[in-house]
Amino acid sequence: SLANLPSQADLDKIVASYLQKKGYKATEAIFLRESGGNTQSLEEIHVLKYKDAEQGDPDAYNVSYKSLREWIENSLDWYKPELRSVLFPIFVHAHLDLVSKNLPEQAKYFMETYKDDHVELHTPDLNRLATITDPQHVRENELAQMYRNNKYNLRMSSVPFELFLNYLQDNKFMLLLRIVNQYLNIQVVHGKLLKSAGGLEMDDVIGITGHDSQQIEAFNHQSIQLGQPQMDPSFKEEIEQALKERDSARKDENGENITNGDPVPSLLETFKRVKQESMTDGPAFGDIPVPPYRGTDIQAEIDSLKDLGKRITLGSTSLPSICCYTFHNTHDSLNCVTATKDASLLAGGFSESYIKIWSLKGEKLRSLRNTLNPAHVNDYYKRLVGHSGPVYGLSFSHDNKYLISCSEDKTARLWSTQTFTNLVCYKGHNYPIWDVDFGPFGFYFATASHDRTARLWSCDQIHPLRIFAGHLSDVDTVKFHPNSKYLVTGSSDRTARLWDVQRGTCVRVFTGHTGAIKTVAVSPNGRLMASAGEDKSIMLWDLGSGRQLKKMTGHTGFIYSLDFSADSNVLVSGGSDGTVRVWDVNKDTHTISSSLVAGAERTDSKRIRVDESARNDERNGNDHLGVFPTKNTPIYDVQFTNRNLCL
Repeated sequence: SLANLPSQADLDKIVASYLQKKGYKATEAIFLRESGGNTQSLEEIHVLKYKDAEQGDPDAYNVSYKSLREWIENSLDWYKPELRSVLFPIFVHAHLDLVSKNLPEQAKYFMETYKDDHVELHTPDLNRLATITDPQHVRENELAQMYRNNKYNLRMSSVPFELFLNYLQDNKFMLLLRIVNQYLNIQVVHGKLLKSAGGLEMDDVIGITGHDSQQIEAFNHQSIQLGQPQMDPSFKEEIEQALKERDSARKDENGENITNGDPVPSLLETFKRVKQESMTDGPAFGDIPVPPYRGTDIQAEIDSLKDLGKRITLGSTSLPSICCYTFHNTHDSLNCVTATKDASLLAGGFSESYIKIWSLKGEKLRSLRNTLNPAHVNDYYKRLVGHSGPVYGLSFSHDNKYLISCSEDKTARLWSTQTFTNLVCYKGHNYPIWDVDFGPFGFYFATASHDRTARLWSCDQIHPLRIFAGHLSDVDTVKFHPNSKYLVTGSSDRTARLWDVQRGTCVRVFTGHTGAIKTVAVSPNGRLMASAGEDKSIMLWDLGSGRQLKKMTGHTGFIYSLDFSADSNVLVSGGSDGTVRVWDVNKDTHTISSSLVAGAERTDSKRIRVDESARNDERNGNDHLGVFPTKNTPIYDVQFTNRNLCL
């Protein structure tokens, strides 16, 4: 009955005693004032909440740290890398403060809630700090004492430093201000912004002197499988049978296969050798679900084996042949361009929202008869209309039957290269999409967007299968690993990342660039990755260990495109300086950066007709094999065919 319900006064007492019991003193004071009829402004409440935070309101750490974190995440991308570097030391000392004040529950909650922000750089420290749950531990633990007794060194430019300090003072975050004053040593650098990736650069100044603040290697230690996936047993059987038949037919025609006195290896032997080499350390069959194989897939495997026989071996003594296609009268409206692996088709994406496809064989494009094209007109190029904004990325499927495009209109579209019509429109990103890449076996594709995420899609579903979140700024480029189990992304936050497509998690972080990463490439053998962009340098990485193998310098402008040769021995790059440069992948990889040889010897001078600035450029190392300049045209895209011809 209503008579048995507690009165308002009783309810107030219950709430007040609860707040008192939990130690929420500031909240209790506000509650008692308001229950007495004294209303307060938000500003007054804010001041009161942090005024006696020092006396132990356990929630103050959580609230202030959460607010600071949100403020940094929403700050300008320009300042974000520097501002983020303060979060880890503040996180450590807030956790130790809570433990010291004998609030183990709050300390545990704080650790669990925010530790994921720092797991990439500080896994070993986090694991040790998580075991500290008692004030006695803080006094006895070596790591805790090291953080408490030494100042944490940071470098910051003057503008972000002032913004940070003003934010803490304006919001009366006294707890955080005390931590900053007591435990941080922020060295303010006047002038230019620091070119770091949020404390992710090789710098002795960051962290506590003598303690390894760069613990990224521990994060990059997660096990990954870089080989080709195991084949479907029945698919393998059918290929072997087809190859056996071809070999015997060839033997009947030519008698014994002899070249220069040596027997020519049969297609079957070549197939078995190639597959055995490439599948070591590869994912199991079915790990990445793909549609069942078709007869055309068997023929494609046989064709790729034939290409292998005709492949030109590249290296320091034999540079690639380069075929350069130039677009005239684009009026700055061409944004992206790509060719098929067999150099039969070329596609360009334009600012006027359309795509053009050309035949590279000098013949008219034949399209299958369809409802949109009943007249069956064949032209030298086809125009694909469907997007409602500039087209920024294009990628052909491995069998050349499909083209995927992405646009400023936030969508990706799938096109048929047989009917030259739009088949599907994929929606999911909230902002422009900068890049797209078809998976090595078709069926899957990935997109990179201004919304700071990359996404995985399958052609048969209009919504994404995975969202890869973790970059602090635009994801500018995306590439599949050759085994389709991983994705590599490059971002304006100056880092590249390797993602597991099954789990949707980041398994490697690559730091060291001092500008946005505009292009990445993975070697066909799946072991290496190269990244480049606005800092005009190319970095070569070992995917297995996550370590940087070397840094290659020579370009004098932004780098737009990279690609490895089919045998993974040579890397080509192109960019805004109007040159294609060729690099030796295997030379000088023992050092962190290639030795800077003054006036490094260059190959055949006839092939290297460079402008004065590049001729005087003495930063090129031993691994710089050659440079091929255009008159004044930026290079948008470089790629190798299966036979090692460079387009």
